[in-house]
Amino acid sequence: MEQAEQQTEMQKKISDYQEILLTFAELLQEENQALRDYNVVRVSEMYEQKAQIVSVYRNLVAYFIKNQHALASMDDEAKATLKQNSLKLDELLRENDLLLKTRMETSKSVIGSIVNVAKMTSKSNSTSYGAQGQFNQTDNQHSAIAVNRTL
Repeated sequence: MEQAEQQTEMQKKISDYQEILLTFAELLQEENQALRDYNVVRVSEMYEQKAQIVSVYRNLVAYFIKNQHALASMDDEAKATLKQNSLKLDELLRENDLLLKTRMETSKSVIGSIVNVAKMTSKSNSTSYGAQGQFNQTDNQHSAIAVNRTL
């Protein structure tokens, strides 16, 4: 009786794992497309759902690391399907990582350009007064500027 319950639990975990692989892959496809389209609003909207899926995914991976015999007991067709879905997810994760890094670097470059333009504009339009209270047009390269670097 207990072995039948364990077998049923294993089948449920395997089924849950297959489902989370497909759901995670679907979400990554959508997020990757939003990143390609520069749709930051859509990417932000997906964050909470992605965090939940990643949490479930990690828990299931941890479970199967501890219970590898459950995967070994699967039939060959189920193993092939699981492997195919896992490889698809790996590919999507690599693409997602690359797209996210690219977007962050792009944002960083844009912010850097804005800062440089602001500094140049600030230098050309600012004036300085020395310790003696004298006007000095050329000593204005020490102008301060602050930039919010959050995304």
